[in-house]
Amino acid sequence: MRGQAPFWIDSSAASVQFPDVLLALEEPNGLLAVGGDLRVERLLAAYRHGIFPWYNDDQPILWWSPDPRAVLFPERLKVSRSLGKTLRKHPFRVTADQAFAEVMAACGGPRRGANGTWITPAIKQAYGRLHELGIAHSVESWRGDELVGGLYGVAIGRVFFGESMFSRVTDASKVAFVYLVRQLQRWGYELIDCQVRTEHLVSLGAETIPRAEFTRLLERWSAVEGRPGPWILEEPPEADATP
Repeated sequence: MRGQAPFWIDSSAASVQFPDVLLALEEPNGLLAVGGDLRVERLLAAYRHGIFPWYNDDQPILWWSPDPRAVLFPERLKVSRSLGKTLRKHPFRVTADQAFAEVMAACGGPRRGANGTWITPAIKQAYGRLHELGIAHSVESWRGDELVGGLYGVAIGRVFFGESMFSRVTDASKVAFVYLVRQLQRWGYELIDCQVRTEHLVSLGAETIPRAEFTRLLERWSAVEGRPGPWILEEPPEADATP
């Protein structure tokens, strides 16, 4: 049955087990559990089961598994004509894993129409630890020596779990995203988790699938050997626009 959540997770318990995602609430969509901690073992257990933390600084840790799930299959990336034109101009130097902490800080900065941030000091510390272990990664867009856009996420097996992106210059985050997706294609990654649907992500090729389908794909592709960090981008992506 659905609607029995949220469950309470005891942070003092040795187990990092989560309830079945089928028990997540329908409203708010996907809320599964409350509490626990952000240690590496718990975060990895969460991602492998299609669960992620998302909460404000004045809340306990909230764990989510929404239905449907927003995903992007790398081969279905959409590059608009205007973005393709930008890519051909190479306005940014794009790197990977060169400024993880700075990207997280920028993603957690003030945003128009938003109060506060879910990228709390505890989140920064936890994902910083994942980055040190070669599990969390960033992609950066630079203009000269200035960081003007980027994104970060978690890679397990051949699945990349996107967490957040930011842009201080038009198309800076989109260019970083295209570079990332093209690189993941070359490495044989099969799935990018976008968590929840936004028009911004849809414009890049994201789509929604039932959570049951997502968890089946996740079980398959997260168990396959991936690409441990640090990551290096091999070459610029093709700039061809998607019809």
